[in-house]
Amino acid sequence: MRYTSHSPFSRKLEHLCRGCFPTQLASSAYLFKPFWVQLCYFPVVSVAGYLALKLLKPRSAYEPYDFDLFFTSVSAAAVSSMSTVEMEVFSNAQLIIITLLMFLGGEVYMSFLGLLIQRFKLLSAQDRRQENLPEVDSMHRNSQTWPAIKSEEQAIEPDTINHPPGPLDRDEPLTDKPFSNDQEMKLHYNSIKTLGYVVLGYFLVIHVVGSGLISAYMDLTPNAKTVLKNKGLVLHTFSIFTTVSTFTNCGFLPTNENMLVFRKNLGLQLILIPQILLGNTLYAPCLRLVIHVLERLTRKTEYKYILNNYQELGYDHLMSKKRSWYLFGTVLVLLISQFVAFVAMEWNSGVMDGMNALEKLVGSLFQCVNSRHTGESIVDLSSVSSAILVLFIVMM
Repeated sequence: MRYTSHSPFSRKLEHLCRGCFPTQLASSAYLFKPFWVQLCYFPVVSVAGYLALKLLKPRSAYEPYDFDLFFTSVSAAAVSSMSTVEMEVFSNAQLIIITLLMFLGGEVYMSFLGLLIQRFKLLSAQDRRQENLPEVDSMHRNSQTWPAIKSEEQAIEPDTINHPPGPLDRDEPLTDKPFSNDQEMKLHYNSIKTLGYVVLGYFLVIHVVGSGLISAYMDLTPNAKTVLKNKGLVLHTFSIFTTVSTFTNCGFLPTNENMLVFRKNLGLQLILIPQILLGNTLYAPCLRLVIHVLERLTRKTEYKYILNNYQELGYDHLMSKKRSWYLFGTVLVLLISQFVAFVAMEWNSGVMDGMNALEKLVGSLFQCVNSRHTGESIVDLSSVSSAILVLFIVMM
């Protein structure tokens, strides 16, 4: 049986596109290419963010210039953390807008949108395939036989039913991979759908747990809570803002001093370090680990298909088990090397004045992790030795 169909709205949109655009442009698969989506996505998000920041009043008497607001909006959407305005100028509502911009511009969220586009293209391909295929025996159409799942070296074996391609299949490739039958397309579609749920769950769990841990820590730590109170920052806004910024590797913080004001709050630093790594270089290995665990627990065919056919799914963050281990090892080696060099050269320097041994160790680890990823800092980089600055540049 068919596993899905276009909604009436989608069909009307398809016919409208075919009537208004040339044949090649009318294909929904063409209109929703990731390149064109991203080309339009970031300017639209940046302009919308600028307008929202402009309409909302800042917390201080100083009102930023329009260009500064637009620059901040673009920087947040592009997760670059460059700003010409001190963060404490923004009101709580404006901080929420900046949080939303970072959320919408994050790499993991953008990759999730890419999976949605793939699902849409497969839906279009399936509908066109059904419209151009001859009727087959109902016994074959209702068959529950799954196509063989290939290993990394083998191709998927074709099913016994071979459908001749329709005109659209010949003139307009609708997918990056030809399917020999509906069963194979069904499994491919369900695997992309399942992968989308896994990515979304990964994304939401880290944000919910991360912001919850930050809120609990800040509420239970008197000196950290005092910092927020003195700066007029709302606890939950600070927690969510920091989590989103850290996971997306943006580096914005609601404080003017970034993490320098929390240099002795080891708990906060230890909460942020995993978020930094899980949202950047360790995302691919951790995603594969999550899928592997889910496959072992559920024994669902889709998870096995994802693990063995990661290249066909077109999701760039999926890689083989061997490459995942290589990436994890590379991150570990670079981080340890940088940590050893930083501790050796800055342990007795003025950069860490007033910190005890444990604070220096945790702070050095936090600084080294951030130099390769987010850019949050607990030290004044202008006071760091030239050799370490060169090391940071190389690591970045």
